[in-house]
Amino acid sequence: MRVAHFFRRRAASSAQSSGRGWPAVGRMLWASPCSAIGALFGGLMLLGGGSLRRLEGTLEFALSPRLAASAFGRWLPFAAITFGQVILGVSHDELARVRAHERVHVQQYERLGVLFLIAYPLASVLAWRRGLCPYRGNCFEVEAYAVDDGGDEEGSSDRDEVVDDADRW
Repeated sequence: MRVAHFFRRRAASSAQSSGRGWPAVGRMLWASPCSAIGALFGGLMLLGGGSLRRLEGTLEFALSPRLAASAFGRWLPFAAITFGQVILGVSHDELARVRAHERVHVQQYERLGVLFLIAYPLASVLAWRRGLCPYRGNCFEVEAYAVDDGGDEEGSSDRDEVVDDADRW
């Protein structure tokens, strides 16, 4: 519980000082090992016919429309996932819909670097031990969902229903 509180407190203080602290290059370098993992997956997406956009300091990879509409694309349990400054999504439309949420994860990687790869699953375990959903109760997701417009409003997808079901743990 103390670990989750620490991360929530760090997130709040970081959000207040978003323009201060490390210069942009330092944040980019700190998150770069995780970005390399994302770029590797993104490269595989490009080989499968996907596409890439550079947007506001991040790289956004999207599956090819054919792959996104396939059983594989429908099987994925997420609309997008972030590794460092790389965001992988099912489609560019989905990436646009979840962009604010995923940008929070980019900031979390910039704060924690490779430690995020340990801290995120640890926060899920702590949420589960408190009787919460390991996904929605995760303090990193709580911070990211705080910027969302509400999930079930206009523009939501079937993937939102999966997340809503996960809340019922």
